[in-house]
Amino acid sequence: MKQKLLVFFVLFSLIKSYGQTTRYIYETSVNPDSINLVTMKTERTFLDIKANRSLFISENKLIRDSLFATFKPEEKGSKKKENKDFSKSGKIKRPEATFFEYFITKDIPEQKVYYHDRVGGKQIYYPEDRPIKWEITNESGKQNGYPAQKAVANFGGRIWTAWFTKDISISDGPYKFSGLPGLIVKLEDDKGDYRFDLVKKIILQNSFEETTNPDAKLSTRINFQGDKAALELESMKGRKNMLGNGAGMQNFGGGRRHGGGMNGGGMGQHPGGMGGDMPMPNMNSESGSSPMMNTAPQNPIELR
Repeated sequence: MKQKLLVFFVLFSLIKSYGQTTRYIYETSVNPDSINLVTMKTERTFLDIKANRSLFISENKLIRDSLFATFKPEEKGSKKKENKDFSKSGKIKRPEATFFEYFITKDIPEQKVYYHDRVGGKQIYYPEDRPIKWEITNESGKQNGYPAQKAVANFGGRIWTAWFTKDISISDGPYKFSGLPGLIVKLEDDKGDYRFDLVKKIILQNSFEETTNPDAKLSTRINFQGDKAALELESMKGRKNMLGNGAGMQNFGGGRRHGGGMNGGGMGQHPGGMGGDMPMPNMNSESGSSPMMNTAPQNPIELR
């Protein structure tokens, strides 16, 4: 009987552990100007680890995506999920602009990294093809409350200094960084433009999970910008067609109303349904500009 109870509790612990998410919260500082050192902007980024996989995402993007997933129209026969991932109190924070308009997933044991973005409502992603080559030094010290060791790597046109702790035996870290014998608790580049500081760890039982749609576009790092531009063009054509259809219906009323019934082709204003209520995204990311906001990132995290 005791042996059966022991097996039961072991299985229960495994199931509970597999279902929960460990969230590492980083205070992230970014210099928005690539030429001048201006006032650093700060936001929180999350590294969510569940089983052998991880998700890196900014708090503001996670809030916006969670809200969109909660309120978007559901397909027939599908069961609507309830997302409770904003805070332990359940209060919803208003989403703000973010420097990370994308998310990154990793297969931790296999050290595989995937970069995910979205254009015009369609997902696009690529597997990272450049393994990070760390030089682990003998320098050690306490960083953000953890005994840590220093490592250096050249990645994306910047030289990065990471401090990792063996007290948390997870080979992972913020953004695309992983591969060290412990969790990265502090990370910064040589130009002083980006800095990640681990400030908190929490356990979540019902965390929001970014999913990859079956129709998501699989690209490569080399072809990513071209494939994304093609999706942007396709999205713009779709919107143009919707605006044209709206104008056609407006003219169809014709005659005595002189097209005033649709108030200037209003059907094409927000094809996504929630476009007027959701905050406009800030495309300060390495992936380029958005058709909705014709601005390029001033200071991308990867320079090449």
